[in-house]
Amino acid sequence: MRPIRLIATLFCVIFSASVTAQAVDITHDQNLWMNVSSFGEAHWLGDEIHLLSSDNWFLLTKKRYRDFTLELEVIVPEVEGEFINSGIIFRAQTEYSADIESQFAFGYQAEVDPSDRRWSGGLYEQATPRQWLFPAHAERSAPGEHLKKNYSPEWTEEKAAAFKAGQWNHYKISARGPDIKIWVNDVLTTHVKDTHLSEGFIGIQHHGSQGFAQRGDTAYTVKFRNISIEEH
Repeated sequence: MRPIRLIATLFCVIFSASVTAQAVDITHDQNLWMNVSSFGEAHWLGDEIHLLSSDNWFLLTKKRYRDFTLELEVIVPEVEGEFINSGIIFRAQTEYSADIESQFAFGYQAEVDPSDRRWSGGLYEQATPRQWLFPAHAERSAPGEHLKKNYSPEWTEEKAAAFKAGQWNHYKISARGPDIKIWVNDVLTTHVKDTHLSEGFIGIQHHGSQGFAQRGDTAYTVKFRNISIEEH
């Protein structure tokens, strides 16, 4: 009987692991998301989430995540006269700010940067003094003691060219303990060991648009789709 019980136990362990390892699509269920700010709009249209905001803003998950693999697709508009920036925040925290009379999010951010700088897939720490963790910014990088190692410290042309402006771009973010990896369209752009944040919310960003704030112009919409999370 003991071998049979052992086999049954092993089967249960393997089955349980396979169940918990499945990726969950969180795109369509509005009840999984929250807006903690007094501004920003999210619209669910078909298989997409459309974001608009007058200021820097994140639509956040209600659930907090520790170790995970996140995959999604994002497209930012190409419009004349204004630069539209976005990103994906993870292990995020929230705090009240009297300046904006609202909550705001801070934490790690995978950059979506369609500008001439071409730092999409870089790692930024949103709303903290650390700012750019990779690539290093001449004036806005203060990673400090928490950045233990950068396994791919050169910002190469392959990394810079991974993001395609005006197209849907696939992002993959892996956070396991202090090990953080970001891929853009299957190109590994960031791989660091950083110990500052261990868990928190996940969110998608609209950096704000004057065109939307002043005229209500929806041409400045940032769109996301196929957002899935696999917890580890």
